[in-house]
Amino acid sequence: MAIQFNIVEKGNPSDITAPKKFYVSPVSAGEITLDDLVDDISHASSVTESDVYAVLQSLVREIPKNIARGYIVRLGNLGSFRLGSNSTGSTTAEEVSGQNIVRTRLLFHPGTKIRKEMSDLTFKKS
Repeated sequence: MAIQFNIVEKGNPSDITAPKKFYVSPVSAGEITLDDLVDDISHASSVTESDVYAVLQSLVREIPKNIARGYIVRLGNLGSFRLGSNSTGSTTAEEVSGQNIVRTRLLFHPGTKIRKEMSDLTFKKS
């Protein structure tokens, strides 16, 4: 099944005089909730809904806990999570401290199987 997309006209924010260009913007088909995933996973296996939910909730708790400890969290074929940050520069190494960090974010790197599936996506203009 092809992913729907719209065409969006956008200007260049760094050069407002530049001509606008047209870009692809994928259209969301909706949302899948944790409960939906739990239901689908439990029906595709012998694991009960409550067991699947408990495991996923534990994963939600454990990922940030281990990221805060400085670990990269690798989840096999699913992929890995790690901490990323943006910081301001300093003139000397001695001036650098945690105060330089202006933003942190959680980065996800999909595993090989997920990357393969994503590379095989097809698109269709809506």
